[in-house]
Amino acid sequence: MFFDTHAHYDDERYDEDRDLLLKSMQDAGVSLILNAGSNVENSRRGLQIADKYSFVYASVGVHPHDAKEMDDSSITKLRELSRHSKALAIGEIGLDYHYNLSPVETQKERFREQLELARETDLPVIIHEREAFADVMEIIPDYSDLRGVFHCFSGDITAAKTLLDMGWMLSFTGVITFKKATASLEVASFVPLERLMLETDAPYLSPEPLRGKRNDSRNLIHIAKKLADARGLAVDELAEATKNNGIRFFGIAD
Repeated sequence: MFFDTHAHYDDERYDEDRDLLLKSMQDAGVSLILNAGSNVENSRRGLQIADKYSFVYASVGVHPHDAKEMDDSSITKLRELSRHSKALAIGEIGLDYHYNLSPVETQKERFREQLELARETDLPVIIHEREAFADVMEIIPDYSDLRGVFHCFSGDITAAKTLLDMGWMLSFTGVITFKKATASLEVASFVPLERLMLETDAPYLSPEPLRGKRNDSRNLIHIAKKLADARGLAVDELAEATKNNGIRFFGIAD
């Protein structure tokens, strides 16, 4: 049974079949899902989804793309949402310089504000980083007391070693199944098993052989098979280890 540690079932692409799809998950081998927030409103929607399903949890946070939309009330709203019993993390938060949909300094300011919120609430953080590793690494050492995971990790082994030495978790998506992503598979194979998590980032990043289609948590099996083979493990062994890692990281009670 798998734990999809990062998905977005609040996305409008699931509006027509969300309930039918989620009801199918446990029969398809997915025992847990974390719905990741990326702005205040969809963080709220994620919690509403989590309320409907015992195996779905949520995080609350504002993605760097939406940092420019934050105002003085945003942290207050996130704080309120974080008090929900099924809110397990602050995220996804971070820096993204690929599109620069929010000004860089605004991204940094809002990133720090949300890291402070995680410290205040004693919740782990889910980090989004794209083409901004150096600046992220200038910020997160100030929050060494926090627990965190770099979702959809895309760095090299040197970057992975740096984060592992700092105590961070690393999470991998269907990217590791792509034919031209051998470097990502190499990094995922390098990470110690106890520091590894799996995710779909659904509806994005569908793995081979479903690339280009809407993604969902049932496709974790393709990611796990690819990585298990690369690591010389049975799929069940990888699934169990990464599920338990997620349970410990997010503090899910029995």
